[in-house]
Amino acid sequence: MMNTSKDSLAGFLMRLRALLRKEFSQLIRDNSSLLMGIVLPLILIFIMGYGMSLDVKHVPIAVVLEDVSPTAVQVTKFTQGSTYFSPRYVYDMRDAEQLMKTHDVSAILRVPSNFSSKLANKEAQIQLITNGSDAMTAKSVQMYVESSVLSWAVLQGVQTNGFGQVQVVSRLWFNDANTSTWFFVPGILMLVLTIVGVFLTSVVMAREWERGTFESLFVTPVHIGEIILSKMIPYFTVAFIGLLLCLLAGRLLYDLPIRGSFTILILVSWLYLNVALGLGLLISAITKNQFLSCQVSIFVSFLPSVMLSGFIFDLNSVPMVVNIVGHLFPTTYYLQVLKSLLLVGDYWPLILKNSLILVGYIVLFFSITLLLTRKKVE
Repeated sequence: MMNTSKDSLAGFLMRLRALLRKEFSQLIRDNSSLLMGIVLPLILIFIMGYGMSLDVKHVPIAVVLEDVSPTAVQVTKFTQGSTYFSPRYVYDMRDAEQLMKTHDVSAILRVPSNFSSKLANKEAQIQLITNGSDAMTAKSVQMYVESSVLSWAVLQGVQTNGFGQVQVVSRLWFNDANTSTWFFVPGILMLVLTIVGVFLTSVVMAREWERGTFESLFVTPVHIGEIILSKMIPYFTVAFIGLLLCLLAGRLLYDLPIRGSFTILILVSWLYLNVALGLGLLISAITKNQFLSCQVSIFVSFLPSVMLSGFIFDLNSVPMVVNIVGHLFPTTYYLQVLKSLLLVGDYWPLILKNSLILVGYIVLFFSITLLLTRKKVE
């Protein structure tokens, strides 16, 4: 019995080694797979890190000084030398409106001619007009201007709207750099594993189904589990190389912290990558067609990863139906853990709960894949 077990293990390792040699040779010859798995992630982290930003800075704003008194000039002084604004001073409201219509400015800050006289009676007002076509920028500009004017009023001892004597002391947690780049980079890491695990795996496997090279393995002594395992390991390796390179780039380029355990980060990423690979194999086993596999992969993995995982939109701010749909996809749970490990630390209730959910997805996807992938030629 002992010799039989050893022979079975030796046979398994021998067959798996032969299959892996074939798969790695094929992967190395396929430059597109290596480019998508290693080069594309670095391009994404560079473009999104430097090119995408939710931070509102250098907003062009027209400052209309109808009152040219020193007090009126002082109240708008916060726009000068600020990283948030690029002021353009005009003395006529019609000129400012024209700048707004031509999109040369995104907001108008108007100090009326009676500002100084009404300030003594605590009735002074300043008008702010923002371009509502970009709601996020408009809201940010409104917050910046209101807080700046309120701070000026407090320093001058002027009470505005009954709240001039209230001081708000704010603290920013989990993002010391106060930059949206730290918000985007964890999502890019999630996209790397999703692209390689689901999209690349499903398309390449479907191509083998189309060409018949996958079915040609059925006439050999190898088992279904060995075939699937040999298909997984090369792409698993490529995806992990891409993940490590992105982590290194995030650290060197954006000073991205890893406040949690690096070991836990790798283990959770290993779980999610198994989920992604399982989903990719499942899609290819169902479709067995490159074009259809590509379309299905985009629909069930890439689009949910971007739109429904919390990568760009906070799921707490979307309608309940969208929130529920977003929590049907494994990307949501992995991204939550990834952000926690990178920016917050080891919060074990979240890590354990989401890791168990990822394990459930692994069991589900691979069980269905094994049922659909039968060792027979159709």
